Amino acid sequence: MAPKYQMVADSLRSSILEGAYEKRRLLPTEHALCQQFQVSRQTVRQALSLLASEGLIDRRQGSGSHVLERMPAAEPRRSIAVVTTYISDYIFPSILRQVETVLSQNNCSTLLFATQNQVSEERRVLKTLLDLSPLDGILVEGTKTGLPNPNLDLYERLIQRKIPLVFMNGYYPQLKGPLSVLDDNYAGGRMLVEYLHGKGHREIGGIFKNDDIQGPQRYAGYIDALRDLSLPMNDRRIFWYNTELKERFLSERSIEIITRALEGCTAVVCYNDEIASRLVTHLTKQGVSIPEELAVVSFDNSQYSELSSPRVTSLSHGRHNVGRMAAELLIQLLQGERCHSLLAPWELVEKESG
Repeated sequence: MAPKYQMVADSLRSSILEGAYEKRRLLPTEHALCQQFQVSRQTVRQALSLLASEGLIDRRQGSGSHVLERMPAAEPRRSIAVVTTYISDYIFPSILRQVETVLSQNNCSTLLFATQNQVSEERRVLKTLLDLSPLDGILVEGTKTGLPNPNLDLYERLIQRKIPLVFMNGYYPQLKGPLSVLDDNYAGGRMLVEYLHGKGHREIGGIFKNDDIQGPQRYAGYIDALRDLSLPMNDRRIFWYNTELKERFLSERSIEIITRALEGCTAVVCYNDEIASRLVTHLTKQGVSIPEELAVVSFDNSQYSELSSPRVTSLSHGRHNVGRMAAELLIQLLQGERCHSLLAPWELVEKESG
């Protein structure tokens, strides 16, 4: 049988934890406790000493035993996997900085993975995630999202485990359920063509990437705008490249071929600023006057748009950062809120090239 002081302490502890003393935050006097439990003052004092040692009360000479405010238990730190195609290239550092900021502000630790836009590496990463425990959520930029993907089976397994998953930049339309945060690429393609048309251009070429979903989406807006504005649609003036061929595509020889094919065009829409900057640099070396002879416009308003001379007119993400938006959306899912996929609008930043 437990000592009497232990039984008194147990009873008082239960009352404290149940909130019996929330209003006054003061226990009854020692005399009152003696009468309540039919025990000696020494027993009561032993019980109160035990509660004080547990941090539940503070015994003050002359003013009784005060119930201490209990600090809420710290929320467990969530573990979030962040999977992107690249980490240090192009616009990814700014995206990842925003992701890290949002997650750290919400008591999350980050596990960072990069696929190099390779489906084999994506498969390796997804297998790693399936072995991780605990894993509270995933932010992911899909790999080669413009093509059929062999890794959907692993994504389905993650979804079946009810791990909240948010796609950013690129996603897989075949997967039903996960939310996404994307730039409004279709609207961006239209916006650039409409901008050039407003400047008097009619012959508008295009350069797009075909293995990420952003490229076909931007092309769709571009080609629909050409149609709706009754502008010429010439397939020989539209160029495509992919991840593996990018460096070869950006070589001096390839750009020379592209510039020859663009003869007759007065403007060109580029998939991103890296392509646009390389094109502008090559054209100016060849003595082509920009934008007088050929206007060049692009997407992302990244550091690349500032490297060439003239600087590249480009669509900006403005105050919207897909990384921040995706991280905030994931946090909302973790908090049980009802959410939906988001599109980030573009803002045109006019510079010298357009």
